[in-house]
Amino acid sequence: MSHTRIELGARGEQLAATWYEQNGYAVVDRNWRCRNGEIDLIVARPGELVFCEVKTRASARFGTGLEAVRPAKARKVRQLAASWMAAHPGGGRRVRFDVVGVTAGAVEVVEGGF
Repeated sequence: MSHTRIELGARGEQLAATWYEQNGYAVVDRNWRCRNGEIDLIVARPGELVFCEVKTRASARFGTGLEAVRPAKARKVRQLAASWMAAHPGGGRRVRFDVVGVTAGAVEVVEGGF
C-alpha cells in the first residue's frame, strides 16, 4: 500500500501520540506552528513537558526515523520550544526533548534524545 509523505508523517505522529498516552502522558499540542517552523508533538505529565520530534519512515531501507534527526534540527526544535513556552506561560515544569522514530509502524522513543 502506497502512502504520500504527508499521510505517512501523520500516521507516524498519531502512533507517537498513542505511545505517549499509553505511557501516562497527555497530548498538549500537535503540529504547533509559528513563523519559524513546527513542533510535531508536545506532551505532558505532572511536572514535565516534553517536546517531540517525530520522524517516520515506511521502511529502514534508507535509515530509520531516529537516524534522520540531525543536530541542526535539534537546535531548531529547541528554539521553537522557547517560542511555544513564551506563547503558553505557566511553566514550572521540567522540559525534555524526545526523538521518536517510527519505522515500518514500530515506534521507538528516545527520551532526552537532544
